[in-house]
Amino acid sequence: RRLLLRGQPARIALAAADRASRAPGAAPCGDDAFEMAASSIRYGRGATAEVGMDAADLGARRVALVTDPNVRQTPAFAAAHSSLRSAGVAVDVFDAVRVEPTDASMQEAVAFARRGDYDVYVAVGGGSVIDTAKVANLYATHKNSDFLDFVNAPIGRGLPVPGLLRPLIAVPTTAGTGSETTGVAIFDHGPTRAKTGIGSRLLRPTLGIVDPLNTRSMPRGVRVASGLDVLCHALESWTARPYGERLPKPARPALRPAYQGSNPISDVWSLQALRMISRSFERAVGGDEEAGEDMALASAYAGIGFGNAGVHLPHGMSYPISGLCKALPHIHWRPEGYSGDHDLIPHGVSVAVPAPAVFRLTGPTSPGRHREAAGILGADVSRCAEGDGDHAGRLLADEVLGLMGRLGVPAGLAAFGYTREDIPALVAGTLPQERVTKLAPLEVTGEVLGALFEDALEYT
Repeated sequence: RRLLLRGQPARIALAAADRASRAPGAAPCGDDAFEMAASSIRYGRGATAEVGMDAADLGARRVALVTDPNVRQTPAFAAAHSSLRSAGVAVDVFDAVRVEPTDASMQEAVAFARRGDYDVYVAVGGGSVIDTAKVANLYATHKNSDFLDFVNAPIGRGLPVPGLLRPLIAVPTTAGTGSETTGVAIFDHGPTRAKTGIGSRLLRPTLGIVDPLNTRSMPRGVRVASGLDVLCHALESWTARPYGERLPKPARPALRPAYQGSNPISDVWSLQALRMISRSFERAVGGDEEAGEDMALASAYAGIGFGNAGVHLPHGMSYPISGLCKALPHIHWRPEGYSGDHDLIPHGVSVAVPAPAVFRLTGPTSPGRHREAAGILGADVSRCAEGDGDHAGRLLADEVLGLMGRLGVPAGLAAFGYTREDIPALVAGTLPQERVTKLAPLEVTGEVLGALFEDALEYT
């Protein structure tokens, strides 16, 4: 299995040599510019109580308040709802958001939004809620669009969003997705049994209110899964293909993708998020409130990082891992802290499980970056030579595996019921995820994915 994973030596060596030999100011082979874009972010204890004033300042007369049934019972929802009512705006609540949304659940929210003619949207919840509000806003604003018009190709048509949306204020209640900072919305596409989504800078929330009080009620299992998502956002954006190697160069600035590849500004946010995760993640899972606040901020930092650089293989591979959980009869997983009547592999867990296999493979593409990330997470990198990508990749993979073990997360797909016979379906579900797989620092083929999934079945 290890030989198969290392069966791309020429390709990896060429990628590493290309990076090492590129002199400052040399003409790039791909894009020659990158952009920095993010939602406005407000951070502070109790900041949720300001959302009504924000909506009023935006000229709101009628607000769609989007949430899910569980969050509706929390103090975070009560604070947002009370604030909006106190500001004198009419409020309609949509609380039918599904954790890990589907195209069907998204379209329920779209139908609600189209009936209401809302001028401001407020989302209170985790990434599923915020993503659902983004999609509802999109299709209620552009009423004549078919649902697949803006969905990423090849599942959808991948058309550019034609114009501005209504204001959206996002109030996250988990410390993980960073959805309050990004222009991306993800869902399960039922007909293809694959994860897909919509990506456009125009989907970004107008304002993200990061109130650390809202994350205190998270069950332990949700803290674990959401924290792993933050970790992978930071690691993947840090190790993504550099923006100058992303092809093709856009014909117009408006066509430059939101996920551009690693770049000097995203690097700052991603590395700082990684430092915060290293010092606070495990303590936050244990109930330390100060560490929990640090993780809420780390989620936003990582969101700004990956919202501009993008993610790559762990996220691309995660989509069929979580999607097929609902489709294959032998996959059974009911995670701690999540309610519902269906099997579920939380997004953060489905991303983390293949990550060690990925970093073992990508280490040689940027040895220094893998080595630095491993060191931040606690690895002794003193014996790892700066150019030894194999060693650096193993060190980073081992740090991720060690963290998962301490948190009680299964180390390998086999623990969820996946077998070698499922690898072709997992590969088939990853190949359409071009929006993220093209940001991997090496060429992604079915053979490469098959080897990665086999390595991720059971780590030794």
